[in-house]
Amino acid sequence: MSDAMIECEGLTKRFGAFTAVDHVSFSVAKGSIFGFLGPNGSGKSTVIRMLCGILEPSDGTARIGGHDVVRETESIKDMIGYMSQKFSLYDELTANENLIFAGKLYGLHGRQLNQRRDELVAITHLEPYLDRRAALLSGGWRQRLAMACSLMHKPTVLFLDEPTAGIDPVARRELWDLLFEFAGEGMTLFVTTHYMDEAERCDHVGYIYMSRLIVCGEPDDLKQMPEVSPPGTRRLDVTCDHVTTALRAMHELHGVRSATVFGQSMNLLVDESVRRAEIDEKLHSVGISHAEIHEIGPSLEDVFVTLSAKYAGEQQKAA
Repeated sequence: MSDAMIECEGLTKRFGAFTAVDHVSFSVAKGSIFGFLGPNGSGKSTVIRMLCGILEPSDGTARIGGHDVVRETESIKDMIGYMSQKFSLYDELTANENLIFAGKLYGLHGRQLNQRRDELVAITHLEPYLDRRAALLSGGWRQRLAMACSLMHKPTVLFLDEPTAGIDPVARRELWDLLFEFAGEGMTLFVTTHYMDEAERCDHVGYIYMSRLIVCGEPDDLKQMPEVSPPGTRRLDVTCDHVTTALRAMHELHGVRSATVFGQSMNLLVDESVRRAEIDEKLHSVGISHAEIHEIGPSLEDVFVTLSAKYAGEQQKAA
């Protein structure tokens, strides 16, 4: 990728006999939003810490803006911002004092410091809370303050490690609106998340499982992978009453490969030979008289669940 801002090649981290990250390779284009997904303990945070120069890789290389993260740590320090899972704030300081402190850490002083503080307050709408102690802010406003602190030095790359964990849906959407603004201005964003709707918003996504990157690409391309929708199958949305009863019935129907509940609907992966009449008949047998059925495409959740099961199976056979 010629315009890559982040590049990894064989990136590996071992802690004794345990391999936390195993030969991970990917690149992230300048001005894009890269979503990095995977179960807890899969290696997401370890990758970020290596890219930020906090941990030294055991093997492989990584570059930010063309600078090696091990040999040129000082060169990348001013290029990157890092918002950790725990929002690194000083609870006894006010929002304003946290911003000033963060700015001074990066060498800002006087008029330049105040001007940058004012810019970020305007962007994040923190003004009503500037004199409130960080400990007394809600989760959503703590998150905004932490992000503003990580942006005080105008980084060109921003790492956000599960930035929306534990905050309400409105705050989540507002944060993503800000991320789109930053990307539109040329900033490169690297975001870890567990939320599939957030992954859908990213330009590219990578999925790390059991320390290894098992897939990386554009969301729409990943959904077309043959493992996700095997030849000779189709995906159906089935909306009906008593959906949990319907789910048990679908698990019993020949030709249904998988069935999952989403609210009042089921998502089915079925053989093409399965007819709607067969589904209706099976539902009638458990007392469900009416169902709305239509064909759908796979979701990113389908991608990751399918590939995780496949990879786990391969690992089990190898063992």
